[in-house]
Amino acid sequence: MTILPWLVIVLLVTVNALYVAAEFAAVAVQRSQLAPLARAGNRRAVGLLTVLEDGAQLDRYIAACQIGITLSSLVAGAYGQATIAPELGPLLERAFGLATPAAETSAFFVVLLVLTALQVVFGELVPKSLALQFPERTALLTYPPTRWSVSLYRGFIWLLNGSGFLLLKPFGIRPGGHQHVHSPEEIEFLLAESHRGGTLSPDAHRRLRRGLQLSSRTVLQMMTPRREICAIEASTPPAEILQRILVSPFGRLPVYRESLDHILGAVSTKDVVGLFASGGEVPPLAKLLRPIPFVPGTLPAHRFVRFLQEHHSSKAIVVDEFGGVQGIISIEDLLGDLFGELGDELKQPEPGAEPLPDGSIRLPGSMGVLEAEPWLSKRWEGTASTVGGHIVAHLRRLPKEGERLEVDGVQVTVGEMSPTGVRWIVVAPRPSDDASAGNLPESEQVS
Repeated sequence: MTILPWLVIVLLVTVNALYVAAEFAAVAVQRSQLAPLARAGNRRAVGLLTVLEDGAQLDRYIAACQIGITLSSLVAGAYGQATIAPELGPLLERAFGLATPAAETSAFFVVLLVLTALQVVFGELVPKSLALQFPERTALLTYPPTRWSVSLYRGFIWLLNGSGFLLLKPFGIRPGGHQHVHSPEEIEFLLAESHRGGTLSPDAHRRLRRGLQLSSRTVLQMMTPRREICAIEASTPPAEILQRILVSPFGRLPVYRESLDHILGAVSTKDVVGLFASGGEVPPLAKLLRPIPFVPGTLPAHRFVRFLQEHHSSKAIVVDEFGGVQGIISIEDLLGDLFGELGDELKQPEPGAEPLPDGSIRLPGSMGVLEAEPWLSKRWEGTASTVGGHIVAHLRRLPKEGERLEVDGVQVTVGEMSPTGVRWIVVAPRPSDDASAGNLPESEQVS
């Protein structure tokens, strides 16, 4: 048996491996990896980036890979059966004493199994693993031959893609080109994989997740509720105004007349203190009023920053569809949602999670659902922005103190109630596999 047929087989398997690597690398490589190389003048990066940014070109690029894989596999199989099997038959006949027909059949199956093993291992699995592990280098290495293949197979690509489109048309499906587009859920999965792989720290993972979820949240879910608004009634005596300003941690306070639903504007504590220091008295609040914008509670959180920029303000009053005041929101609320609670030496810290001796967790009802997620070991989906609000929405009534219930798979005990809402709850211990340092909130992690 000569060695030439085996050299041809090895060459065909190598061609198959090249196309497999090119296909998987083109799908796995990120444009962000190629952009710096393209800016530096790397011609392969420039060409590959052009392909990845054009859905139709990428579709043809992938089609060329698939045609190359199919052709190399078919040619390898046909060539092996035509050259190796006839030489192997007599060897099997002499070695095992087989009849000629049995030896020829056995040779056919032996060649088939050997070629299949070579194609699967060296033509498929090895190049696929390399392409997924080193997508940037593999994509750049395989780009020139694949680009030439696109030109070589142009007629086949047109014919086969056209046939596929015609077959899909009766089903109302309009095929689209391959694109590197990820849904928010896919991006969140990629972030979780990067975190588990060690390329993202727990803090970075948490911030990126919060930023990704910002588009699905509204100002209603991030505001300071109405009952916690620190505001001044327009007819408040000057001495009381000064007292309210001295105990307030805020730089601007809303001013209302008779009811919070009738807000006139806001006063700067700096203005009030400055005038009192220079003149010895506090002028009427009406003379110090500055406008404060109103924002609907349904406004998406990611558009809130633009809203504040347009109105040259750092705060806004949140109103419902009937014009009633629901709360107040500032840029600090948005930043706190992204990065965690921001410290302020004048502001009383918000109550947080409190681990109990039995392993359960005590959570304030006012804690945000997103902030409570690490303690719940899952995400509570719904329209409510706080833990207490979610429980009320789940029950469709106010719970009773000591009441035990299951909320979206989490065992909850209502610890304390106020007349209008939930003050504290206790959640069952989290599973041990979720209690790793990487999943704990910042307050529980040891630096």
